[in-house]
Amino acid sequence: MLGTPTQTWQDRRRAAARREVLAAAWEVARRDGLGGLTLRAVADRVGMRPPSLYTHFASKHALYDAMFRQAWSEFDERFAALELPADPRAAVHGIARFYVDFALADLPRHQLMDQRVIPDFTPSPESYAPSQRAMERMVGRFRALQGVALAEADVDLFVAAVGGVVAAQWSNDPGGDRYTRLLGRLVDLLADDLGLPTTTPREDP
Repeated sequence: MLGTPTQTWQDRRRAAARREVLAAAWEVARRDGLGGLTLRAVADRVGMRPPSLYTHFASKHALYDAMFRQAWSEFDERFAALELPADPRAAVHGIARFYVDFALADLPRHQLMDQRVIPDFTPSPESYAPSQRAMERMVGRFRALQGVALAEADVDLFVAAVGGVVAAQWSNDPGGDRYTRLLGRLVDLLADDLGLPTTTPREDP
C-alpha cells in the first residue's frame, strides 16, 4: 500500500516559485544594490504581478529574511564540506581563506549576511539559525585542531580581523587584492598569538 505523500504537487510548485523569486531577488540586488531592491522589480523579473508575489512574500523584509536564510544556509553547507589539512596552522589559513573568498564573491550577499545595511531589518529566529549553526561549526573545527585552546575572545578576534580584510577590500579595492594578499600574514599573526607551531611555509613571506 502506498503511503501518504509528504508533499503535494501544489507544495512543490509553490516551493519552485519561491526559489525563482529568490533567484530574481538576488539578481535585482546585484543590479540595483541591496537597498534598491523592490518587490515590483522582483515581480517584473519573474514575469509576475506584484499582488501575486505577496502570496509568497508578504513584504520586502520577508524577502530579505528568506535571502538571509538562503545565504547562510549555503555558507554553512559549503563550510561543512570544506576539507582542512591536518596541520593546525594550515587549517586556520584554510578557514580564513574560505570565509574571505565566500564574502568577496557577492557584495549584496555579504552585506546582508554580515552588515547592517537594511534599516529595521532583523532576521527571524528560523532564518538566523543557519548563521548560528555555521559559527558553531567554525568554533568546533577550531577546537578540533591539535594544540588549539580556544577562548571566546579568540573567536571574536579572528572574526573581527578576517572580517576587516573583507571590509577593506570591498571598500577600497573591489575586484583587486590589495588587502586579501595580506591575509596570510594576518592569519600567521593570529596563529602566533594562539601559540600554533610553524610547520608549514607562511603564505606571504
